[in-house]
Amino acid sequence: MTPIRVILASQSPRRRELLSLIGLPHEVRPADIDESVFAGEEPRVHAERLARGKATTVAIDRPDAVVIGSDTIVVLDGRILGKPVDEDDARRTLQLLSGRTHVVFTAVAVARGSEVVSGVEAVDVTFRALTSEKIASYVRTGEPMDKAGAYGIQGFGATLVECIHGDYFAVMGLALGRMVELLAAVGVEYDFGRLREKRVADRRRQGDQP
Repeated sequence: MTPIRVILASQSPRRRELLSLIGLPHEVRPADIDESVFAGEEPRVHAERLARGKATTVAIDRPDAVVIGSDTIVVLDGRILGKPVDEDDARRTLQLLSGRTHVVFTAVAVARGSEVVSGVEAVDVTFRALTSEKIASYVRTGEPMDKAGAYGIQGFGATLVECIHGDYFAVMGLALGRMVELLAAVGVEYDFGRLREKRVADRRRQGDQP
């Protein structure tokens, strides 16, 4: 059987790490798309649109592969908190999150040929109360500067978090359980480190049966 090729439409080292964690060989082809928020666009809708856009953009040139796109956003009081533009912005963002619960939306899209499926995981993340000194110390590590919401739960930022309710890996940047479900929806089964064609009729063929 010809191996199923997997492409990650993202340059995120955390997403690469997570695919490697579950044993999936993959190549990386970041998708160059406009990530601006549309006027009036809901955060969940925005994240899913970007994940689908990344996956489909790469899949156009690689119809032989399974393409995974993902997008993660941090939302507080309905406002999307993006990557900080500088250290002052990072400090302001962390002060907003201090002692409060925010929502992380991670959308995943899987494209195979002309077929695209997607879904969104929403995770509640509660921060400990942070002093100005602790915030400044964390910002000096440099970790917040390339991350939505100005923190990384898989790094030093783990010490800022009091609790989460939902998929930890979604907060890292790739909802693995949701991804496996989406792979199955396009006819690809995850078999603990391997990908294989589904051995049962897919939903469309089931629908054709009397």
